[in-house]
Amino acid sequence: MGEIVDTSRAFFEEVVQPILERDIPDIAGQAACGMFGYGSECYGMDDQVSRDHHFGLRVDMLLPDELHQSRAKEITETVSKQLPQSFRGFDLREGHVAGAGLAPESLDAFLGRTIGLTRAPETHVEWLAMPEEDIVHVTNGEVWYDPSGTFTRIRDTLSYYPEPVWLRRISHWCRYFSGMGVYALNRALIRKNYQYASITFARSIKWAIELAFMLNKTYFPYDKWLDAFFRRLSTLADRMVPLIDEAVDIGTGWDRKLEILEQLSDILDERMVEIGVISPHPRFTGNETSGYRLLEHAYADIVKQLPDDVRNVVPQWDQVYLEEFHTTYVEELPIEDWDHLLNLTPVDS
Repeated sequence: MGEIVDTSRAFFEEVVQPILERDIPDIAGQAACGMFGYGSECYGMDDQVSRDHHFGLRVDMLLPDELHQSRAKEITETVSKQLPQSFRGFDLREGHVAGAGLAPESLDAFLGRTIGLTRAPETHVEWLAMPEEDIVHVTNGEVWYDPSGTFTRIRDTLSYYPEPVWLRRISHWCRYFSGMGVYALNRALIRKNYQYASITFARSIKWAIELAFMLNKTYFPYDKWLDAFFRRLSTLADRMVPLIDEAVDIGTGWDRKLEILEQLSDILDERMVEIGVISPHPRFTGNETSGYRLLEHAYADIVKQLPDDVRNVVPQWDQVYLEEFHTTYVEELPIEDWDHLLNLTPVDS
């Protein structure tokens, strides 16, 4: 995935794992270790820009909640006192692990702040309540060590959506891309409301890209990495990337931007017909004031297929569980420490 991932794995296997298995084997047998969760490196996307905070050797460790509560301090002390000052050029007193060599955490807490559960989802409703970009934080990166297999089984369960959940999410995104996107942009331009046009255009591009991920049965990542991973999709990217690059170019006028959204509608619709998400249908034309609301036809087609347990469930698409965690984290942190994490330096008045 990247140099820091490979080096962190070597650090775990050569230094940390022997300590765990020799000195606290009962804990080692219940731990899952690797690099996963938050951070550019978990996507293999770290660069010089992303290395200005929380960067360095990293070993994430997940433990049963009770074990973490009772023995996390013991784990940290046992490992940290036996570590070298550095490993392959990385100073262990800096970066993500802060000298401890690893970051122990409760499995329940990790899952709670990502998918809002303490286990894998068991119902379609639970699946729909999970933010997609935070499912990725559970499935990304690498797991190097998991003797009990608990975390690995959860990751395997989350490999992708059950079909009814997949279809419900596609339908919702079709509704928003068309109704809150193409239609809304058309009306904004008629009224010369360029502030709203800018908002709805940007959202429409995001929704179109996310739909492309869904139609590839691939989770989409956090917004920052949408473009990079979008360009790697095996289908749709070849047709959509040139259009989206043109659409977001500062020199592209509003009429052409709207026209591109309509072209993207056709591309996405054709793909849904091709893979059987919606039924074949006649070609449509739009309306001068309503625009080309093609994907709302797809929305209705899919909704009529959905089972009762998902039809009226609105998918979660905000990182609500992360924000709940983050608010508590920031509230408990001295503001000077928070400013340091933000790379804010006080200026003498």
